[in-house]
Amino acid sequence: MKFARFLHNGKSFYGIVDQRICPVTGDIFGEFQISPEGFKSEEVKLLPPCQPSKIILVGLNYLDHVKESQSSNVVPEEPVLFMKPSTSVIGPDETIFYPEGVERLDFEAELAVVIKGRCKNLTPSSVPDHILGFTCLNDVTARNLQKKDVQWTRAKSFDSFCPLGPFIVDKIDVSNSKIQSYLNGKLCQSSNTNRMIFSVEKIVSFVSQIMTLLPGDVISTGTPAGVGPMQPGDTVEVFIENIGTLRNYVKKV
Repeated sequence: MKFARFLHNGKSFYGIVDQRICPVTGDIFGEFQISPEGFKSEEVKLLPPCQPSKIILVGLNYLDHVKESQSSNVVPEEPVLFMKPSTSVIGPDETIFYPEGVERLDFEAELAVVIKGRCKNLTPSSVPDHILGFTCLNDVTARNLQKKDVQWTRAKSFDSFCPLGPFIVDKIDVSNSKIQSYLNGKLCQSSNTNRMIFSVEKIVSFVSQIMTLLPGDVISTGTPAGVGPMQPGDTVEVFIENIGTLRNYVKKV
């Protein structure tokens, strides 16, 4: 099933995407009913597919990205975690703002997990029962600030630095999925989730040992090699097999 969140006539809805986008009544994180009436894609504006209370991300989870990011090439023994605020989230076809004082703004294509229900202290084997589905995420990063600050909060947290979408897709195997990014139509990152150091189940379990996860929370699983800078006027896309393409546009603040 493919979930969307969308705007129609000034009102936001969750919906199911098939030939049309059909609104749902109830709660996509619990019980819901699908309306028989739907909209054409051109009749709606897609929004971020969920409204997370928090976004937890994993750094250095692809070996090739470890090699391009660190001179030591030290592989993490545990997932390296950081967070973005909910205010950084934007949806498909929205604008990534290039802030004043940022000298290099990078894209990072990532597979993201959307949590289904409140949970804590999950075992890896129990993780699938607590996942609503998967979506695309662009971990936008002010690279010069990341290097300057050592810790990553400022570099990752500006408004618009967490493009998310276009849909949440459930019941797919993401252990062997193509993941790519494109800048102005040129392929920049091309990898596969089978190259992750820590699996989805390991990451979600690890995070749940630290903090309580709530419905709609997002956990992103790291980016492969090939990250690079964006400039105002650029178009950046994240593609993940069986999920779709997340497209955004870069503009100077």
